[in-house]
Amino acid sequence: MNAPLTVDQQEALRRLDTCSVANAIDTFYLRLRNEGFTDSSIHCLFPRLAPMLGYAVTVKIRCSSPPPDNHAYQDRTDWWNFILTVPKPRVVVIEDVDKHPGTGAFLGEVHSSILLAFGCVGAVTNGAVRDLPAVEALGFHFFAESVGVSHAYSHIVEIGGDVVVGGLKIKSGDLLHGDRHGIISVPQEIAGQVPSVAAGLQEQERKLIALCRSPDFTLEKLRDAVKANP
Repeated sequence: MNAPLTVDQQEALRRLDTCSVANAIDTFYLRLRNEGFTDSSIHCLFPRLAPMLGYAVTVKIRCSSPPPDNHAYQDRTDWWNFILTVPKPRVVVIEDVDKHPGTGAFLGEVHSSILLAFGCVGAVTNGAVRDLPAVEALGFHFFAESVGVSHAYSHIVEIGGDVVVGGLKIKSGDLLHGDRHGIISVPQEIAGQVPSVAAGLQEQERKLIALCRSPDFTLEKLRDAVKANP
């Protein structure tokens, strides 16, 4: 297992947008370019917040069916112990395994406040979330497929296993980066190199954009610039 990033490495990654992170990862040829990120079903609900970075804490939930012998499921607190086994900062990743995800919202203001106390900075789910104004005021990130009004019968059914959210398979401990564009998984073996690679790519892009905006722009100069920066 790779050692967690230093605080400085984390800050350098957090200053990047997800598109720049994706571009940098592509240069290492560790995976196909259509892999490693969530699809358009997962929405960033607080796009004004700075980018999110953290190590995944995975759980699976159900929300639609009531318990057979009571009005509500017993709250599980054992997953709090599991949260603490994952390095900080942490991102809770919740797969709603109901046939129709989003019947209930597992996370709202109360759960988000608890998770903040455990060093979590945000959550990603294929289900629903709620209490949006209050949670945004906390600075806690929400990436979700939908928004709901009730927690319904939400309850945890599995802790720490592999989950799939927005088409992205996530393991506990995976490093996730997210902003208004979505969520991307950052391979930890190259995570520390991503900021410097991204800076080089951004400089190439700035030069190309400057040429396009220049009064000296020509088709030939554009072709030369593109060839110089494949």
